[in-house]
Amino acid sequence: MKCVRIRIYGRVQMVGFRYFTFHHALSLGLTGYVTNRVDGSVEVVASGAQGALNEMYAILSEGPRLARVENMEMEEIETPDTFEEFTIL
Repeated sequence: MKCVRIRIYGRVQMVGFRYFTFHHALSLGLTGYVTNRVDGSVEVVASGAQGALNEMYAILSEGPRLARVENMEMEEIETPDTFEEFTIL
């Protein structure tokens, strides 16, 4: 299992991005969380198989219909906790 942090920038708050992310994370079997950041970005920390994480990145790059993704950053991280589920913070 790998764990990554993805930051999504653009028009990504107030457009249903967290719920969109939650739905797709569940369907891909990922654990972790999604949260809005004070700088207007969305942060996703996800843990799972490499293929599922790659697919999640591709899905997030499109975003929900009302979103406009301008930039994304992804980094592999070590997490001291094992997530039991995917949650919206």
